[in-house]
Amino acid sequence: MEFRPCIDLHDGKVKQIVGETLNTNLIENFVSSHSSSYYAELFKRDGLRGGHVIMLGPNNEAAAKEALSAYPGGLQVGGGITADNAQQYIDAGASHVIVTSYIFKDGQLNWDNLHAIVDKVGKERLVIDLSCKSRDGRWYVVTNQWKQFSDFEVNQQNIAKLEQYCDELLVHAVDVEGKQSGIQQSLVRDLAEWTTIPTTYAGGARSLEDIELFHSISKGRLGLTIGSALSIFGGNLSYEQVLDVFKAYS
Repeated sequence: MEFRPCIDLHDGKVKQIVGETLNTNLIENFVSSHSSSYYAELFKRDGLRGGHVIMLGPNNEAAAKEALSAYPGGLQVGGGITADNAQQYIDAGASHVIVTSYIFKDGQLNWDNLHAIVDKVGKERLVIDLSCKSRDGRWYVVTNQWKQFSDFEVNQQNIAKLEQYCDELLVHAVDVEGKQSGIQQSLVRDLAEWTTIPTTYAGGARSLEDIELFHSISKGRLGLTIGSALSIFGGNLSYEQVLDVFKAYS
């Protein structure tokens, strides 16, 4: 089990927001006075690799590249990534690019776009983000700021198909993301059973007890992202204690 940190960017600033409120009545949990490179250097100092820099809307490109240049090879980047711009972020220092909406168009998986970005950067540089919500007891990818349900069900069969095209998976549990309401246990359990490549879960983790529960349910097979709850993002969960817990599990 790995701790995968995050740097969420909105209007060029490091923020923690409730993702479902993007472009509506925005709920900001935290707005940092520090730059994106500050957090990149912190994660570099602590040896945390594979964290994701997410650009939430426009005007975040400069801040994203600032973070990547501060920790070259240590961070992934997502948000508005396409086959046309992916290489520039790799050149700027990203270990991987992360895609969601680009490969899910009009509520469906767009195989042409998936093949196009794999052709540009290679599967070894690609992370597919399966941000999903529950509907009728099943998980479905949601796009367009997490407001539109796609017809793509997140299940073992479909994950197996996508794993052929990427190096890692990133899964946001949209129903709990940014709300510090606890992890979505059933999704964690399913992902641990279904995935065969490195997979990171994000959403709802708020305490050391949640980390322990996550480790138990996932059997140590998944990575975990913690955002709003962390002390470095204005939360009550000590960043240093989180590092110690993950070291104990490694």
